Amino acid sequence: MTSVDLLEGIVQGAALVQRRAMAKAITLLESTRTDHRVQGDELLTALLPHTGKSFRLGISGVPGVGKSTFIEALGLYLIAQGHRVAVLTIDPSSSVSGGSILGDKTRMEHLSVHEQAYIRPSPSSGTLGGVAEKTREAMLVCEAAGYDVVIVETVGVGQSETAVANMTDMFVLMQLPNAGDDLQAIKKGVMELADLVVINKADIDPDAATRARAQITSSLRLLGQHGHPDHAHHDEQIWHPQVIQLSALKGEGVDRFWAAVSQFRSLQTSNHQLIQRRQQQSRAWMWERIDAGLKQRFRAHPQVKRALDDTTRQVLAGELPPSTAARQLLELFD
Repeated sequence: MTSVDLLEGIVQGAALVQRRAMAKAITLLESTRTDHRVQGDELLTALLPHTGKSFRLGISGVPGVGKSTFIEALGLYLIAQGHRVAVLTIDPSSSVSGGSILGDKTRMEHLSVHEQAYIRPSPSSGTLGGVAEKTREAMLVCEAAGYDVVIVETVGVGQSETAVANMTDMFVLMQLPNAGDDLQAIKKGVMELADLVVINKADIDPDAATRARAQITSSLRLLGQHGHPDHAHHDEQIWHPQVIQLSALKGEGVDRFWAAVSQFRSLQTSNHQLIQRRQQQSRAWMWERIDAGLKQRFRAHPQVKRALDDTTRQVLAGELPPSTAARQLLELFD
């Protein structure tokens, strides 16, 4: 299919045609072939006027916290409220085989078959941050197709929180009731990024969930005073991170969660923080692609390719400092 056919299918196609066009478009954007990259750039440029109207929600947390269960409960709740929901799930790729299980769609068995939902699992392919390299581009495809809530679920690999916070309108961190003491809650740098903290599985141990909520609330208050400037508690015109507890398995608390999200969206829209956040993300995205492109061109440079193996051998043999080797190779690239 040409870029024009894909665009028409995504924007105007009937349900089945649209889903097929979306799948082909995302596959095209994920391709590393040069001709596909050119076609993908044409498609993205054509899609841009149809994007920007969705709310982008990032969800992260350690494995086992119940992200997939929560997203399915949230997705079904939103669809009942008249929304169309797209979910982009990222699975870690094996450092040994390079493969991914891509099992999140299987976990969301009810949401995945709903006609008002679209779920796309992608491998992280070794990308730092637990997000796929083309997640931002896939979000634009979903927005152009008319999905007004786009959820990005990432792998909890330490850097995933930073990565997903830099591509979504709101970053939600999911925690377990027995995640640690007060100090544990404070020392996690991710707390400074969270717009909303969700304590899941509160039904298993309500007392532990209540303690965790109090500890994290205290931590967020402290970080608001001394940490993230956008979360400063002395400013009433900005959003102050909240902590809620719920049970995704039982579907309890999902309405409270969405009420908090709606409150966040309303406030961030009125104080123009939402548009500023997206502008900053677009700038960061551009530079990220520049960095990746320079690295790719560096490796493909003829002189660098000829010298790389010998230089690497000298570094491994202890004959040349890595910093010196890097500088010499960069001089060849110049």
